[in-house]
Amino acid sequence: MPLLNSLFPLLTHLVSPGGARGRLTIVMYHRVTDQLDPLLPYTPTAEVFDFHMQTLANGFKVLALSEAIERLKKRSLPRRAACVTFDDGYRDNYTVAAPILKRYRLPATIFVSTGFLDGGLMWNDSVVEAVRRAPGSTIDARAIGLGVYASGDDLERATATSMLVDQLKYLPFAKRSEKVHEFCSLIGVPLPADLMLSTDQVRAARHANFEIGGHTVNHPILTQIDDHQARSEIVDSKAHLEDILREKVTLFAYPNGRPNQDYLARHAAMVKEAGFIAAVSTASGAAKSDSDIFQLPRYAPWDKLKSRLQLRLLQNLLRPPPNPAYL
Repeated sequence: MPLLNSLFPLLTHLVSPGGARGRLTIVMYHRVTDQLDPLLPYTPTAEVFDFHMQTLANGFKVLALSEAIERLKKRSLPRRAACVTFDDGYRDNYTVAAPILKRYRLPATIFVSTGFLDGGLMWNDSVVEAVRRAPGSTIDARAIGLGVYASGDDLERATATSMLVDQLKYLPFAKRSEKVHEFCSLIGVPLPADLMLSTDQVRAARHANFEIGGHTVNHPILTQIDDHQARSEIVDSKAHLEDILREKVTLFAYPNGRPNQDYLARHAAMVKEAGFIAAVSTASGAAKSDSDIFQLPRYAPWDKLKSRLQLRLLQNLLRPPPNPAYL
């Protein structure tokens, strides 16, 4: 759509005014892979991420998240304000995404789950990588109550991965950890130890125009653990990152991030009490001056066509923002 390409900066200018009526678009990613991963079909490749960043650079004024939050509170956002964020702390944020961000001179924030630094593996990635490496054309996990899955080709393995993750996601934290351990032991193959950032890469990312935020230690769904554990997850991740960076860490992202399902009002209060100045959720929409600064909405762009990405960014700006008291 050549016409949309030419009109896109004007349209974002019109629907995302500055000042007291400012709207803040915060986009959210997890991984950016060199090439298409058939087991992670919705994960953007470097090529897709490049045109996403080109689109943002052309249509928005991309700010560091901390600056955007301060300007949101002061009602002084520029027109077309936007931020780029990443959740979890994947190594490819630094090795693949960072050079693209540098090309377009865009700042970004990585929310790091500190328990997986230096060779750790998140539970869902343990499942993905076990399925990827499983021998044969069938995965029989009936012995541990997880069923049978075809695994003869990439499509079948992608389907098996999706079904297993969906089945495990909302189990109580301890039970989920136990089941994932049993599943990986059943498959019995070595898993990678280089998917997540190292401590040195966190420091290097900070020096490369990234802000670093907290994302708990072990990425639990906060509603699935008790309050003592939740508070420790929030506070300990902050302390670990501050020890690495030798500076205050003031931004937080809720694991999974859906209000009233993955976190509640008491968890937002814990984040504030821990010394964070703002937090982001995964509720869609654009933030406004009356948005709850500890429940800022974000939008996850998965589009592989430029015109589709532009339309959905505009749609996200026009969507009524979450009620500031939606918890």
